[in-house]
Amino acid sequence: MKPPISRRDGLVLAAIAVLALGLPPLLREYSARSEDALGPRIAAAALAGDIVMFTTTDCPYCAQARDWLRRHRVAHAECPTDTRADCAERFAALGGRGVPTLQVRGQVQMGFSAARVAAALGVEGS
Repeated sequence: MKPPISRRDGLVLAAIAVLALGLPPLLREYSARSEDALGPRIAAAALAGDIVMFTTTDCPYCAQARDWLRRHRVAHAECPTDTRADCAERFAALGGRGVPTLQVRGQVQMGFSAARVAAALGVEGS
């Protein structure tokens, strides 16, 4: 018969379980707050034409990025690659492989990250 788990081992396993289950939501919340804190600074730094976001109409990540940019009133242009041939051509020329892809002052960024957008705009503390 296998010996029962020791009390110490049980506590270690319980601590690991608590961290594994509780830490990811806390990290997501911290990340969301950090990105929201960048919003006003990105909005102040972004001029018309600085940010172009290549999207498709059915992309949920594009919708999330679009909502974030709009919520923070960040000047940007959207280029839907599935409904406009000129956007599809520009996207292909950039080497785009997935959406959203952003071009921020000439820098191509796969996926949306407020911190990367801030860095490309020269926002301090990003």
